[in-house]
Amino acid sequence: MNKPSKTPVIIFFILCAIVYSCVPAKKYEELKLRREQCEEDNKRLSTENEKLHTKNTELLSQNEINEKKIESLIRDTASLGEKYRSLRRNYDQLHQTYQILWDKNEQLLEGERSETQRVLKRLQEAQKDLQRREDELQKIARELEEKERNLEALNRKLQASIQEMKLKDARLTELESILNRQDSMVNALRKRVSDALLGFEGKGLSIDIRKGKVYVSLEERLLFESGKYDVDPDGIRALKELAKVLERNPDINIMVEGHTDDVPLIPSGDLQDNWDLSVMRATSIVKILLQQGNIDPARLTAAGRSEYMPVDPAKTPEARRKNRRTEIILTPKLDELFEIIETN
Repeated sequence: MNKPSKTPVIIFFILCAIVYSCVPAKKYEELKLRREQCEEDNKRLSTENEKLHTKNTELLSQNEINEKKIESLIRDTASLGEKYRSLRRNYDQLHQTYQILWDKNEQLLEGERSETQRVLKRLQEAQKDLQRREDELQKIARELEEKERNLEALNRKLQASIQEMKLKDARLTELESILNRQDSMVNALRKRVSDALLGFEGKGLSIDIRKGKVYVSLEERLLFESGKYDVDPDGIRALKELAKVLERNPDINIMVEGHTDDVPLIPSGDLQDNWDLSVMRATSIVKILLQQGNIDPARLTAAGRSEYMPVDPAKTPEARRKNRRTEIILTPKLDELFEIIETN
């Protein structure tokens, strides 16, 4: 390899100044944390969505149990009411009998003593029976009151459960609607990107959806020469088409990740290792996207992954070829989801 001249060193310092002015380390870390937070929030929302489904099922089951209890209480109340009315009739009849006996007793006071004693005994028995029935009637009345209180309490609990279930359903519906819109947005974005880059697929470019994001993967052969970070003309044409799509979709955040294989890089000029190469390649692509489209720079993040996220861990030439890639990760903004989370 030829000994590097002083000119690349000067170019290196100029490029470093441009890189650090475009992507400050602090801003990169903030964007990276925000992306990780988004992924965690997505997972948490999915978990919460499942919990809400489970809670909804439990509430429906409890609602059915409460309705059965209410039906049972209504039947018990009707039965006790009928028993109460029957005892009341008996009570009225006994009271009438008692009155008749009392009148007869008055008439027989002047009669035979034995007849008087017999009537008095019947009268006492009638009084005892009347008292027993009256006690039973009061007991049933108390039970009826208790059943009515239980019925009212269950009704209140049922109404509260229904209201809670409605609130949960409304929140669940809102979250599902937002997630469905996000999925639709991601699918539509994938189609737009695929349509824009149709001529490059099969030439080192692939597009797929993972974890609610669109991944545009470009192999090294489409963008760079081996060990270089200057994008070749074919790669620039592909990035130009992609920039048009990104310009028309301002609600999409863009992460550019450079990846290398595990073959150590021979230091040359401003590239000392695979970390340098992956970062410089990501930065080169970010600059081209900004040049080719009217894109807010705040939407873009450049990151280098070096050799530590291979798609194929094998040590074969084919695996290393697949690992030498650049991934442009397109993520819909989740502001609406964050607002719902903060509100609730």
